[in-house]
Amino acid sequence: MAVLLGLSWVVSYVLGGARRVTTHRFYVPILLAAARFGLSGAAATAVVAGLVAGPLLPLDVATGARQHVLDWSGRLGFFLGIGLVMGAVIVRLKGSLEREIALAREDRDLALRESEAMLRAVFAASPDIITMVKADGELAPPSAAVREILGYEPAEYAQMDRISLIHPDDRERVNESLRSLLQGGPPVELRFRMPHADGHWVVLESHSRGMTDPEGRPSGLVAVARDVTEKVTLEDALRSSKKEAERAREDAERANRAKSEFLSRMSHELRTPLNAILGFGQLLEMDGLEPQHQESVEQILKGGKHLLDLINEVLDIVRIESGRITLSLEPIVLADAMGEAIHLIQPLAAEQGIELKSDDAWPADGYVRADRQRLKQVLLNLLSNAVKYNRPGGRVTVRCMDVRDEVRIQVSDQGVGIPPERMDRLFVPFERLGAEGTAVEGTGLGLALSKGLTEAMGGRLGVKSAVGQGSTFFVQLPLAQAPGIMVEGKEAVDRTFLLAPAGAHMLLYIEDNLANLKLIEGALNHRPGLILLNAMQGSLGLDLARQHQPDLILLDLHLPDMPGEEVLRHLQGDPTTQRIPVIVISADATPGQIRNLLDAGARAYLTKPIDVSRFFEAVDEALAERRLDNAG
Repeated sequence: MAVLLGLSWVVSYVLGGARRVTTHRFYVPILLAAARFGLSGAAATAVVAGLVAGPLLPLDVATGARQHVLDWSGRLGFFLGIGLVMGAVIVRLKGSLEREIALAREDRDLALRESEAMLRAVFAASPDIITMVKADGELAPPSAAVREILGYEPAEYAQMDRISLIHPDDRERVNESLRSLLQGGPPVELRFRMPHADGHWVVLESHSRGMTDPEGRPSGLVAVARDVTEKVTLEDALRSSKKEAERAREDAERANRAKSEFLSRMSHELRTPLNAILGFGQLLEMDGLEPQHQESVEQILKGGKHLLDLINEVLDIVRIESGRITLSLEPIVLADAMGEAIHLIQPLAAEQGIELKSDDAWPADGYVRADRQRLKQVLLNLLSNAVKYNRPGGRVTVRCMDVRDEVRIQVSDQGVGIPPERMDRLFVPFERLGAEGTAVEGTGLGLALSKGLTEAMGGRLGVKSAVGQGSTFFVQLPLAQAPGIMVEGKEAVDRTFLLAPAGAHMLLYIEDNLANLKLIEGALNHRPGLILLNAMQGSLGLDLARQHQPDLILLDLHLPDMPGEEVLRHLQGDPTTQRIPVIVISADATPGQIRNLLDAGARAYLTKPIDVSRFFEAVDEALAERRLDNAG
């Protein structure tokens, strides 16, 4: 090699002339020889270069004399020294470089071994099946988790045609995802079924991602699959439960709609005949009958009111059960509600010889959050039971006390008490716990209704009882802040006008039921100065209202030619009749219907059977308001 390099300098000299050949050009072959053959190679190359090319090199003498050729020994020594120095340097550098390369190779091999060990550890420890697929579609052996998930040994499973094992319904999706990933597609997540060694199907959830080589070309993929059979079973069960719940909800909604329709129909069908019974009974009572006839009328009214109470309680329980009870929750003075209930129950207590004792410790301005009428209904029921089921000459005690952020109202009696074995049926509708065989009247609905109403108001109703000592029923309700000062609005009516009207007033009654017409006619006979017009159809009633401009319109909702709601809408929309007050008289006592009619413009809503005194009060209020409107 050194000879060839030396000859290259000769050729260079011949072609370019002696002046172009300089000493440093001979360093290149010496360096190359040193790099290839080491120190000995550099020395040999230096000798050859000195022998072959020495005479060709001019030497510039410092004296400026003519160039001369050094003798052969001097040039050989010069090139030999240069060669040895360069060889030594190159050998040292080469050795250092080789050591660094060797260390780098060892580091690389170590990192590769560690990476392979880590990968094997991941494969062995992973609870999921890990599979790698090469670019040509060949599947690498799976991870050890295949033993736990599918019941096969990894070596045995690796020899199987795994694609053909996939459930036929899932196979095409899996093949499509494999093709997409091997062509550089995005990561894929899918579920498919594989057979277990014992024959049952296992649902696998696979997450697959493509791999690329250093040039970025697709080189295969890696897939991680886990057993989600139980998860899928739970999801299916959840979906099934959700569908069943949805069907149950729809069935419940249909049942509630049917129940609401039933309530409306039953309310109307039962209240309509009761309206005649109680209405005419009240009229007879007002006529001053002979004592024996008066007692008969009282029995008629008592039975009718008992039936009305039963109807109202049944309807209330059904509304509570269907979640359709309407309440007006507001801060109310508890002492007032209790005082009213105690005052109403005093005649019954006096009749039974029962002492009523009330605890006056509760502040007169203490407020609770409740519906005033419903709370009074609950208290009346508890007080009535305490009186009816007490011992002769017993005592009923009413107490109030604070219980954290609530107030507890206790009604205690000295009756026979309730046996523990019957306590769980105490609040069951129509359950009287054996009292049906006694002389004590009742339906078994009061406690069930009271409990439902109390809970609907956000409270709690409970009982403590000891056989032979008596029972204590308690109602707990949340305390409330006192409301702000209420200022009467323009709608307030001056109560001085609520006496019987002095002049004649015309009333129009739109009703198709003759018994109801005769009842109102009979009632108004006791109020001179009131003229009654009758209309048995809604359209006729509208015509009479426009022609005669009555002072008050009484309106039934079930008319033969159009609904009463439509009649009210026409009255309110006609400028000639929109200022005439309208009182709805209907057997439909559902709260939603009452609210809708009042919102539509009705002055009042009276439910059948009519309470004559309440009827007269509503008529007086409406006529007084009419007079105020005319005076303004």
